[in-house]
Amino acid sequence: MVVLTQARQLRLSPPPSSTISSILYDPTSLALALMHSDSSFSLYPSISPFSPSPLRSATTTTVVSPPSSSATFLRLRSTDTSRVLFLVSSPHLAGSSILLRFYILRADNKFARVRVICNQSDLSFDERKLGVLFRVNHGVSIKLTGSINVFAMYSVSDCKVWVFAVKIVEERDEVKLMKSAVIDCDLPVFSISVSVGFLVLGEENGVRVFPLRPLVKGEIKKERRREISKKADKLEVQKINLLNGMIPGTNGSSMLYVKSGKVGGSSNKCINVNGNMEQKIGKHSDHTGTAKLKSVKIRQTSREGGVRFVAFKSKEFENCKFSKVPLTSRKATSIHFLAHNKFLILDSVGELYLLLLSNLVSGSESTCDMKKLTLTMKVQNLAVLPDDSTRAQTVWVSDGHYTIHAMVISDTDDDEEKIQSSAIEVIFTSEKIQEIIPLAANAILLLGQANNIFAYAIS
Repeated sequence: MVVLTQARQLRLSPPPSSTISSILYDPTSLALALMHSDSSFSLYPSISPFSPSPLRSATTTTVVSPPSSSATFLRLRSTDTSRVLFLVSSPHLAGSSILLRFYILRADNKFARVRVICNQSDLSFDERKLGVLFRVNHGVSIKLTGSINVFAMYSVSDCKVWVFAVKIVEERDEVKLMKSAVIDCDLPVFSISVSVGFLVLGEENGVRVFPLRPLVKGEIKKERRREISKKADKLEVQKINLLNGMIPGTNGSSMLYVKSGKVGGSSNKCINVNGNMEQKIGKHSDHTGTAKLKSVKIRQTSREGGVRFVAFKSKEFENCKFSKVPLTSRKATSIHFLAHNKFLILDSVGELYLLLLSNLVSGSESTCDMKKLTLTMKVQNLAVLPDDSTRAQTVWVSDGHYTIHAMVISDTDDDEEKIQSSAIEVIFTSEKIQEIIPLAANAILLLGQANNIFAYAIS
């Protein structure tokens, strides 16, 4: 089989005005974000390196002013629309709080600041800053990761992970922000990834997997109305734990499980992940109350809600409760979503693992499998585009010097997947590799140390 390789230097217009330190790319919109050495960002709404006419014409570039601590692209999907957001975090008031700035890609192919609706006590929209103030300490480092309608943020200093849900308000071209979960971290977190179904934390000697749906659903507070009878009034605030929701019971009834017990009923309404619904409880199905979204609070080492720790060298679940680890431990430094239930994990010594997940629901039979991939290099950089349409996916790995290997990973029943023989292409670069990111299923962008960006594709 002959593999054809295309290579092209990306020439942006207008060109970057300062040194590029990192790049972000959204494959759905073709939007590119360049982080500069002064922590500012340049947003290019659309790039296409391999189009017949390279990007030369002037493009409306949006500049995100410094300081910036972390950023991510986020996709908003509803029944009829799909929009792209660029989210950036910054310290505010000497780091006493976090400023979140949201930029939406408009229909005219330009990024613009967007108003944000937030009703929780520790979140407020600042009209002067045109951003959301989150009243927690910024600390030394913030990490953001985004998916579809959800993003997560980790604070190294606060030792917390927050999960947020975002919804587009189409009639006003605004977005609604809701904090849905808080994870108190007992152990260091070195990387974080959120996908359609899972939140994954990179830790010492493995990763911790949280099913995402229970975190997004949050807690439900029953707001009583005056016309509810005295008997119904005795129902106090109902807080739903991670095992929340309506569970089918006998004789067609349903049971609403809460921390204090369970309440029978005949309602068939479900909890909306956006927190907007009316819930009927018990006999008083003629009286409704507004469901108020509250944040789930859970510890990192909890086993509730299907949370699992998966070790690098074991296929079994391990409960990681120690606070000190040996110096020889390996850290999960990078997590990449591969498909609906597959992740690639890169550790601190340059080894690669394939994480397979299935049925990660509390109370059910769950399986997790961590496979070590046999490579001929110590990996420093990794790029892969998530794809559910095929069982074989191209993965790009680099040694961090001048070499990139394009390899194929597919589902296998072997205890250890050996992919050193499946390398389909080796690329040698003229500049030392600083970063690689996926451009398409068969293409990548490369940031060189001479401030140049190159695109490579195979066919």
